[in-house]
Amino acid sequence: MKDLDVDTNGRLVFQEVMSLVPLPSNEGSTKRYMSHRRAWSPESDILIASGKLDPAKQTYHKHLKSKVAYGGHVYSQAGLAASKAFAEIQASQKDAPRKKFGIHTIHGYFSEAGLIDKPFIYHVTTVAPNPGFHNLLVTVRQPISSSTNESGDHFPLEDANLPLGPVCFNALVSFRPTVPSQHIAQEISPQKRFADVLSSRPPSEWDYAPHVDIAKTVESHPMVRAGSFPLVDMRKVDLSTFNEGKSLHERRELILYRLLAPLPADDPNAHICTHAYEADRNGLLMIGNHVGFGHDFGRAASLSYSFIVHVNPQDAVMSHGDDEWWIQEACFPRVEAGRGVIMSKIWSPSGVHVATEYQDGIIQRQWKPGEKQGRLGKL
Repeated sequence: MKDLDVDTNGRLVFQEVMSLVPLPSNEGSTKRYMSHRRAWSPESDILIASGKLDPAKQTYHKHLKSKVAYGGHVYSQAGLAASKAFAEIQASQKDAPRKKFGIHTIHGYFSEAGLIDKPFIYHVTTVAPNPGFHNLLVTVRQPISSSTNESGDHFPLEDANLPLGPVCFNALVSFRPTVPSQHIAQEISPQKRFADVLSSRPPSEWDYAPHVDIAKTVESHPMVRAGSFPLVDMRKVDLSTFNEGKSLHERRELILYRLLAPLPADDPNAHICTHAYEADRNGLLMIGNHVGFGHDFGRAASLSYSFIVHVNPQDAVMSHGDDEWWIQEACFPRVEAGRGVIMSKIWSPSGVHVATEYQDGIIQRQWKPGEKQGRLGKL
């Protein structure tokens, strides 16, 4: 694999981007892991699209103005680290009944910006070992200094010995076993509600999901290729006609996505973490476009992110294929106090509501002359 190609076959797949290295631990039952690959940076695709950087050069990330990593990386990898720790716990319980567990929820909080030039170090501890509802706490830190590998893409084990900075992310991850359903209820799927729009063209003919979904940036750097976003191929459905004239809470965005490469069907947690990784892309930025911040964008930053799986773990598994398109249906319930909320429902190709994302974060436009800092006023 050519690590940093930007064509469809060259983007990094789950097994590469999410790879974790186990680390020794002297903290009792705490388990430790280190990320092996650099996190994706949204800015990279902007510079590649503008022709300022060559994606074939593995050191192109050194030219980025910002070293801030895509937040979905640490979030999803924290879930993966918890699942690895949980698997180790289960394997050590030789007499325990073998149930099929999977990630039930990931509730995460971002406290410091993650950076792409150093690895994430994950500490996983058990909070509640309830046999039917296991809860683990994941705290994440990064070394104070950059990686000892100058190319900064693959992080060597020596990086784990570098002094660590403050906690940049923490999450509670819960696990539930597979159980039979006594009753099933969900709303009508977007495949039916938006049938006219979705049937107007094949999924692969919708525009690529924007590199960075800020109106001004999209206009100045239109998508002409998929970019380097890993794990999944993403397309954005044009719902401008549907959204026209509607209040913010009534508007919707539909993102279609499918796997770039197969994932093992016997590892549902890898699939769940992939759904969570995809759902984090561009969410808060889309709020900015809908409330008029798209041409005088200020800042956006995730504060908290919850991902809830509603089905048994195996029902979140994705098949790999040209027609295996999942849907992220996003809506925007609330904006105030410099923050916005995005809620996304994850739908399977057959119209099953598999999971829900609920994310709160900072979304602000640029301050206008004479405007009081800390107050957005009437917008």
